[in-house]
Amino acid sequence: MSEKIFLAGATGAIGTTLIPLLVNAGYVVYGSTRRQARTERLKALGAIPVVVDVFDAQALTTELIRIGPAVVIHQLTDLPQQLDPQAMAEAGSRNAHLRSAGTRNLINAALAAGTKRMIAQSIAWAYASGNQPYAEESALDINAEGARRVSIDGVVALETQVLQTSGLAGTVLRYGQLYGPGTWNVEAKGVSPVHVDAAAHAALLALQKEAVGVFNITEDNPEVSNAKARKQLAWNPAFRARNGAKS
Repeated sequence: MSEKIFLAGATGAIGTTLIPLLVNAGYVVYGSTRRQARTERLKALGAIPVVVDVFDAQALTTELIRIGPAVVIHQLTDLPQQLDPQAMAEAGSRNAHLRSAGTRNLINAALAAGTKRMIAQSIAWAYASGNQPYAEESALDINAEGARRVSIDGVVALETQVLQTSGLAGTVLRYGQLYGPGTWNVEAKGVSPVHVDAAAHAALLALQKEAVGVFNITEDNPEVSNAKARKQLAWNPAFRARNGAKS
């Protein structure tokens, strides 16, 4: 019997790329969305749509108990479609709240359903200034101020819950700045970029290898090291789903 995966944030840039990878690997994918209008898109990608809001803890728990997934993959974000400064400023607190409260609801629902594993999205630009390249054990910038502090607090809340919840084997993927289809950027941008295809592939590899802990998922760059993901996940940042490239 194929293993069931609950993919939270299935209609996002990584989620829509990840669904076909999971399906082709033999998993049964239940993809969540808040909007009924997006269910046909999920079906076309090969997922079973689940219309639920992560902030509706009771409904979320009911759905996960019904599904009984072996693994929950957390790719939820709350970001605007366009890279607009004002929209981004407003989205910062919403995204941090999602990482904190939304993650808590998702973990509680997963545990109620008997799920033992979670793979979650984080970011690779949350490190405090220090010796580079930053490795996974490098300190996060918990003393940041202003909007960055809000974002870092959300990251810390997400990672702490995923990695330290009793009874849950947690994996955190710290993605660099995404580019490619469905993202804000057509070409690589930022100090530690990663293509959306390669980002999705990292989640599949973490699932298949039953990896736990934190992994930086970025292209080769002098600021953030991807050595751990390369070695332990056999991950290749050059992977592209759309042209058949393999890691």
